[in-house]
Amino acid sequence: MRRLTLTLVGFSCAAAAAAAVAVAAAGPAAAPAGKAGVAAPAQRTTVVFFVSPDGNDAWSGALVEPNAARTDGPLATPHRARDVIRKLRADGILLGRATVQLRGGTYWMAEPLVLGPQDSGTEAAPMTYEAFPGEQPVLSGGRRIAGWRRGEGGEWTADLPEVREGKWAFRQLFVGGERRPRTRLPREGFYRVVAQPGMDWKKAPYNTPGDCFEYRPGDVKAGWAAGGDVEVVLLHFWVDSHLPVRQVDESKHIVTFDRRARRRFTDDYTGQGARYYVENVPEALAPGEWRLDRGAGLLRYLPRPGEDPAKVEAVAPRLSHLVRFEGDPAGGRFVEHVRLRGLVLRHTEWDLPRGSAGDLQAAVDVPGAVQAAGLRHASIERCAIEHVGTYGIDLADGCQDVRIVGNELADLGGGGVKINGGGPGSPEARRTRGNAVQDNHVRDGGRIWHSAVGVLVRHAAENAVAHNHIHHLYYTGVSVGWTWGYKETVSHGNIIEYNHIHDIGQGLLSDMGGIYTLGDSPGTVLRHNLIHDILSHGYGGWGIYTDEGSTGILIENNVVFRTKTGGFHQHYGKENVLRNNVFAFAKVGQLQRTRLEPHTSFEFTRNIVYWTEGPLLHGNWKDNNFKFDRNVYWNAAGGRVDFAGKTLAEWQAAGQDARSLVADPLFADPAKGDFRLRPGSPALEAGFEPIDLGGVGVRTRR
Repeated sequence: MRRLTLTLVGFSCAAAAAAAVAVAAAGPAAAPAGKAGVAAPAQRTTVVFFVSPDGNDAWSGALVEPNAARTDGPLATPHRARDVIRKLRADGILLGRATVQLRGGTYWMAEPLVLGPQDSGTEAAPMTYEAFPGEQPVLSGGRRIAGWRRGEGGEWTADLPEVREGKWAFRQLFVGGERRPRTRLPREGFYRVVAQPGMDWKKAPYNTPGDCFEYRPGDVKAGWAAGGDVEVVLLHFWVDSHLPVRQVDESKHIVTFDRRARRRFTDDYTGQGARYYVENVPEALAPGEWRLDRGAGLLRYLPRPGEDPAKVEAVAPRLSHLVRFEGDPAGGRFVEHVRLRGLVLRHTEWDLPRGSAGDLQAAVDVPGAVQAAGLRHASIERCAIEHVGTYGIDLADGCQDVRIVGNELADLGGGGVKINGGGPGSPEARRTRGNAVQDNHVRDGGRIWHSAVGVLVRHAAENAVAHNHIHHLYYTGVSVGWTWGYKETVSHGNIIEYNHIHDIGQGLLSDMGGIYTLGDSPGTVLRHNLIHDILSHGYGGWGIYTDEGSTGILIENNVVFRTKTGGFHQHYGKENVLRNNVFAFAKVGQLQRTRLEPHTSFEFTRNIVYWTEGPLLHGNWKDNNFKFDRNVYWNAAGGRVDFAGKTLAEWQAAGQDARSLVADPLFADPAKGDFRLRPGSPALEAGFEPIDLGGVGVRTRR
């Protein structure tokens, strides 16, 4: 059997291992330094602990497997391994590298693994929590549901005393490793809000709060107000509001909630009532669906045909996160040189704070399954974060030089990666910068919090979001910046490159982008990204969207196609440069500009715009505060090419596109998304440089 290894300069391996095993077996209270003639170790100490679901926290952790007598073997939890390593360091026995290897199987976490500054490694000797070679350890924040009873119509029920006592509630259930939906009405599509009492949607600002609405007769039932278990999920503008039902007036058809949404109940800026659906309703149990009655502490589940819940594992989440790096940036104490590698993290839950409808933009208040503050020189590598009700990874204040590389983030209640730091005026220690989000696969997000983002970078600088594959989310693929308007910012120098971003929006929300920027972002670069199939519900399905004062951004060598409202849209901003991009096959219009401002909005040079429907330019082009030149435009449907109502000659007379062409760029196969140029392309004459997309997306993992 493999034993724990301790390499102590000047001492035998056998003596070193014996000392370490004694420490581990004795527990945190032991003080072995100096025992049995063992002197203080030298700095180059190395230790490996093993953890297994078949382990025991009273054992040493020195063995890969239990011995024949089952008197020693691996530890049972990573928490115990952490504590033993802390003790070794506190007693001066371990001054170097420490590794915890987790054997395959599921670890049902009673509490998150919390790592503080005392758990740090060094550059030469990092602290590592990793999968045992060739095995898959799963850290679960859930609990298996047992004690099912068969009821009428094949329904199964389970009594959950903790739920009845108000100690546990959940909005997710996983059966046989798959997410199962709560009961929902309508089963397909959505209901629509009829009106809001006392509110004129034509006059009320979009951000007028509301806590009730008029519904169509029959859409809402009076009984749903009992217990507060039934939740309306309302889709409006760019957010989803989650509203527990408090009262139903069937005579007036008014439903009232126990909290207020931040925006009026319309689809967007129009007078159309918002869509909504209702979850956890008692009447609608269908095969594969479930409902939780918190007052009775009763879980109801109707199995799918041939499914026996007594044999198939059912898991409901308990913990909001699984790993927390707990530094203290304000106090100058950081967690450093720690690595997570090859772990699987599942089953987290997050509930709405009192009074919150969960409708902040980008679901920014939803935490991560992995949380970090004051984490530096660390990495999360080749992990899988799946079947969670939150974001995957959440880096907060003071996180610097953290590498998030080669991970699989899937079936997410929220988004993939969220990075945030101290804003303008904050102390330097709270600033977040220099992190890398690379070669990750982020998919199937926003399952609960629909407005979540694939990779969200807020109030942070010099981060790299590169070579990721991001798809099937309901709001935005990558979002960066986050200071509204021309205010002071700490967001600068962020690089968004070589990402494959597609199937974003999926027709659920509005006002989104494949890549979305917000505010002043000097030195930020968006380049070599492949972006396609961005579909909003109403307005605003853009490929690249520079919003709310986006400034100082270079956008180059991107290929953007099949978007709803435009390949590019600038709401307002200045000093942005778009060069050598392809924008193709938008529906409503190809390029959009909204606000008139007394400065240059952006420069647009050496781009190709190719389309079959909608105008070339839509939005507001009444002034001349933009610079267009050396572009190629082609309406492949044979329609007229004009420039916001001007002919090319009139447009050029206004000082725009003096050296541009209206010509077929001769793409290889644009209908199939192949925008390579064929020999003789006139785009080359205009100065366009072919875009190599060979490195886009996740690179081969080592």
